[in-house]
Amino acid sequence: MLSDKEILIPTNLLNLASSTKKVKAAIISAENNMVMESTRDATLNSLIDPIFIGNKKIIQREAEKIEWDIGNFDIIEESQDENKALKGAELASKEEVKILIKGHIHTDVLMKAFLKKEFNLIEKKRLSHIWHMTINKNDKPLFITDGALNVSPRIDVKMHILNNAIEFAKKTGIRKPKVAILSGTEDPIKSMPSSIEAKEIAERAKKENIDADVAGPLAFDNAVSPEAAKIKGIKNNVAGNADIIIVPNLEAGNSLVKMMIHFMGACAAGIILGGKVPVVVTSRSDSKSSRIASIAAAIVAKTN
Repeated sequence: MLSDKEILIPTNLLNLASSTKKVKAAIISAENNMVMESTRDATLNSLIDPIFIGNKKIIQREAEKIEWDIGNFDIIEESQDENKALKGAELASKEEVKILIKGHIHTDVLMKAFLKKEFNLIEKKRLSHIWHMTINKNDKPLFITDGALNVSPRIDVKMHILNNAIEFAKKTGIRKPKVAILSGTEDPIKSMPSSIEAKEIAERAKKENIDADVAGPLAFDNAVSPEAAKIKGIKNNVAGNADIIIVPNLEAGNSLVKMMIHFMGACAAGIILGGKVPVVVTSRSDSKSSRIASIAAAIVAKTN
């Protein structure tokens, strides 16, 4: 059942990122083969101008292994993960880099540094994670949020997640995103709290004049399949045509995305939004294609 399909970088995302000027990027804890390979490819594709943070000797050794001359790039010597993360946050705070890229470091260590008040990287928005999902190169993307950062977000937090997702989707070329608030049913029922929350989020989106079509609750089939929506008689602009899926909690989003990766060969481009700079957050098991796509997504997110 596991997919052996090659994971492909989505053409539209890569083209959008390539159409901008090269972005200065901090590679935090770069001492890893997969991190260096994806950084090399993103650099050779004129997406980023990297600054490496970590053990200089190991970074240079990993570069030599993949026959990449990094002599013209800055390497900031740091041995401790906490200090690597702090240095990356400092560079972002000083606007010396435009995106942060997680290397071989735990996400919680990186985000702890990012959240420090002294760096002033948090705006009025709440941070949230989003995945840009595609199966084939020219697919229309499906955005799934938040399956990696906010564990069990309250409704107020989900409104931030919603707005972050809409803003990012628009930057990829979707003029008026269609957003499905996911639950296990299309009818709000008290025994399923996520369905009640979904209804409230959709109502708040309408009341706040959010520039997107927002509907909920919707089960996954009703959100993405026109046929399923038709059979069940669900008639709204989102049903069967969702661009964005707002999941009820982290477990639901994470499981959905990992299933698409491992059963369908999907390319998952994952980034954290809502701060002054986007943060590329990939899993240690992610493919090189997903890592490059994530870098492209961060560049697109940073564009005005």
